[in-house]
Amino acid sequence: MFDPIMLKISGQFFLNGLMVGGIYALIALGVVVIYKSTKIFNFAVGDMLMVGGFITFMFIDMGIPPLAAMILAVVAGALLGLIIERLALRPLIGQPVLAAVMVTLSISYLLKGITLLVWGGHPETFPRFLPGRVFRAWGVVWSHELLWTFGVTMALFVLVAFFYKFSRFGLDMRATAEDHQLAQTKGISVKRIFSMTWALAGITAVVGGIFLGLKLSLNLPLADVGLKSFAAVIFGGLESILGALIGGLIIGILENMIGGLVDPSLKEITPYIILLLVLIFRTEGLFGLKRIERI
Repeated sequence: MFDPIMLKISGQFFLNGLMVGGIYALIALGVVVIYKSTKIFNFAVGDMLMVGGFITFMFIDMGIPPLAAMILAVVAGALLGLIIERLALRPLIGQPVLAAVMVTLSISYLLKGITLLVWGGHPETFPRFLPGRVFRAWGVVWSHELLWTFGVTMALFVLVAFFYKFSRFGLDMRATAEDHQLAQTKGISVKRIFSMTWALAGITAVVGGIFLGLKLSLNLPLADVGLKSFAAVIFGGLESILGALIGGLIIGILENMIGGLVDPSLKEITPYIILLLVLIFRTEGLFGLKRIERI
């Protein structure tokens, strides 16, 4: 026999997990688009979203209307991605991939230092500017901010999917992901593809930083949330946009359900337990590709 109170509680944790999972999916999308084109795993994604959140807060604090501040922050995020690619990663073209991965780790610490220098170590809180209000339906509390998060995440995934599938630039990105040298022989500018890929990753990081900043406070530990997206990326598959979406949603749901219904102390480690299990039993993830190479 079902306990209606327990059913409502479970539904609330499921809903919260679904909405938070949308943020994880958005961050994972930024990791996937870079890996698809460059084969580089971006360990600085959490710090990029933290900086994006602080930039948005800075614009709002200057008196700029929130919508305009968000647009300016998205542009700043794209520029940040372009700068990282041009100054730090482009000189490493032709070098071992491990060198580029280590550079993303260095960028992570550099962005933390810049954040500490510019905004200090004190937490900041976004003003509540998203339209709507919290309401109840079917015994569950629906946060309008989480609904906005989920809606924007789904819209971005649809746009990116159409971009990859139908636009000329998206097709060039897919070709570059398969073989850099072959793409160059077809007249595709691989360097330009790399730049636009990092710009797209910067945009997704800023949007994720805005919504995380609304849910949490803006501070240095916010960057650590980016680590949870790694579990979503590996779970869904390193090269799959659909996998990033499904992986992020599943990680968010399991994290909140286990933390709420089993033990709150397990909430923070749930993504990493899932990550470990996937690496042990299905290294390519749900939608990843198995590559077999002849030696």
